[in-house]
Formats: sequence, C-alpha cells, structure tokens
Amino acid sequence: MTQPSLGFVILFLLFSLLFFYNTYKLWFKTDEYYQSIYNSLTREPTIYPFRNFFLKRVENKRRWVLWQKVFSLFGLVAVLAADALVVMAYLK
Repeated sequence: MTQPSLGFVILFLLFSLLFFYNTYKLWFKTDEYYQSIYNSLTREPTIYPFRNFFLKRVENKRRWVLWQKVFSLFGLVAVLAADALVVMAYLK
C-alpha cells in the first residue's frame, strides 16, 4: 500500500471538519439547524430532485431530530475511525 499524499490527508481532514461542524449544529443548535434545512426544502424554485421525499420526512420534527442524532452517532464513530486510518497511513 502506498502512502497518501499530504494534500489528500489535509483535504480528508477538512471534509471531516465539515461533518463535525454539521453534527455540532445538529446537537447544540437543533432548532436553527432544522429550520435552515426545512427552509431550503420549501424554497422555490427548488434544485432538489427528491424534494417531496425529504420534505415528508422533515415535517415531523421530533422524529427527524431523533433519527438524525442516532445516525450522527454512527457517523461520528465512522469519521473518527477513517481519520485515524488516514493519518496512520500517512505517518507510516
């Protein structure tokens, strides 16, 4: 296996930071985060091809928040593991 470049590692970690920022907003600024997503789905004209599918799931706020938080926990574990693997591969 070849060593990943420093540019790849930095880019990978920057995308991880984006995930962590969105997870922070979900857990600690839930109302603001929910409202921004709901507003983006209801705005016309829409750029989302499956808008009605997602809008249907967002309409029940309590259920949406619960499932987003459950999946975000799995996501946190996965992203932290992937970050550790990429950094370890770079350092070897």
